[in-house]
Amino acid sequence: MTPEEFRRYGHEVVDWVADHMGRVESLPVRSQVAPGDVRAALPASAPEQGEPIADVLADLDRIVVPGLTHWQHPGFFGYFPANTSGPSVLGDLVSSALGVQGMSWVTSPACTELEQHVMDWFVELLGLPESFTHGSTGGGVVQDSSSGANLVALLAALHRATGGRTVRSGVEPGAMTVYVSAQTHSSMEKAARIAGLGSDAVRVVPVDGDLAMRPEELARRIDSDVARGFTPVMVCATSGTTSTGAFDPLDALGPICRDRGVWLHVDAAWAGVSAVAPELRPLQAGVEWADSYTTDAHKWLLTGFDATLFWTADRAALTGALAILPEYLRNAATDSGTVVDYRDWQIELGRRFRALKLWFVVRWYGAEGLREHVRGAVALAQELAGWVGADDRFDVVAPHPLSLVCLKPRWARGVDADVATMTLLERLNDGGEVFLTHTSISGEVVLRVALGAPATQRRHVERLWTLLREAHDWLANDFAEAAATAEAAAAEARAARAAAAAEAQAAQEVEAAPEAEPADPVEFSTVPKAVEAERDEETSAVE
Repeated sequence: MTPEEFRRYGHEVVDWVADHMGRVESLPVRSQVAPGDVRAALPASAPEQGEPIADVLADLDRIVVPGLTHWQHPGFFGYFPANTSGPSVLGDLVSSALGVQGMSWVTSPACTELEQHVMDWFVELLGLPESFTHGSTGGGVVQDSSSGANLVALLAALHRATGGRTVRSGVEPGAMTVYVSAQTHSSMEKAARIAGLGSDAVRVVPVDGDLAMRPEELARRIDSDVARGFTPVMVCATSGTTSTGAFDPLDALGPICRDRGVWLHVDAAWAGVSAVAPELRPLQAGVEWADSYTTDAHKWLLTGFDATLFWTADRAALTGALAILPEYLRNAATDSGTVVDYRDWQIELGRRFRALKLWFVVRWYGAEGLREHVRGAVALAQELAGWVGADDRFDVVAPHPLSLVCLKPRWARGVDADVATMTLLERLNDGGEVFLTHTSISGEVVLRVALGAPATQRRHVERLWTLLREAHDWLANDFAEAAATAEAAAAEARAARAAAAAEAQAAQEVEAAPEAEPADPVEFSTVPKAVEAERDEETSAVE
């Protein structure tokens, strides 16, 4: 494709993207296809000859779009937002067009230094500790996901806890421990597996009534493990858990980790970016204790996946765990020690120019635009929570300081609440206007409403609330009718059983009664009483 062809067809593709953004609200949020439908619509073999872009775009509409769940839909309230925006798309387009590999400073100095600078910007924008900047002992890097960030944090913690021994000889089986809560994301256990610690090394710390890790329990478990000969490696605290949005108390956990020499990693994948609004930063009080920290710009900060922001206060531990320098990667800049080679800050060798789309987003919206986006979602969530709390058909079941509301429908006695709630969820999702997901709190199924999609406005939240109430009423009436029918059938069955029992009892009584004695013969006269009286008189006269 020549530059002129790219210009021509690029306009067509951009027009298609813009049209899609404009019409996404008219599409069902969740894909309506059945398993295998998309593959069945594709040709069995790749085309032998090239095809026009117009045909590709036509098949996008015919095959791909119907097979998508639309995360940018204003009615998408599931999981967490997976934001993108026009500036992010344009930044990604430029990054793709440049096609640079940012594995080392020398392979594209601008790729590295722009990323360093943007990551330092975000330290200030989020109110993070100065130790996370590149001018200090730490620094930041854009990772592919918070799952990947959790893994590299664990590897850095292992390196520090063992003095680098794990790099040379691996992990000693059954010797080290990692601490999480029951609300911690599953990626932390996966990281322990990948790092060679195994799931048995993961200690689950109890949570309090707000679903936050209990500091006294953490201290007790660490001390108990040390007494038994284990080496505690890392505590993973969460700011804004995936299930319910709970916040672990960093200001209490930090000193516990410091005093015991344990790496404190903070997983703030969803909620961390909320700190662009200064009034929301107290939710993460104590973040200065963190040895590492991760949050996703691609969840709630208008930047397309993948854009995980990861910082460490100890870059020597991170690069010590991950750096390998084969001869074919050696160069004067690396040997000088004056540059950052981001290949030593991640699992992969190669890396895209991810920071470019972040740069576009920050330049377009500015800090105040980012704050406005976050504040708008928080305000909508609080309004929704108020509606839920005032309605006797629902309960708000977890703290909701940001843009996630967990609610539980109320059901009549005798109704299986979990089955009923899941039925309501599927009814809503099948309708195509909204998409929700669920979780479990204290063993009960609850609904999650996660706001933050750029296209979501108040009218969309109002519509969700209407659909929730309508679906609840429809199901409640259906359950009531079913219960009434069942009760009527049960009453009829009880009556039939009672009648049968009475009939059986009567039969038993007849069968058990004694046989009656024969009666004396009774003589009857066929003579009329008047005639008989006349005869009696005649007889009396003769005598």
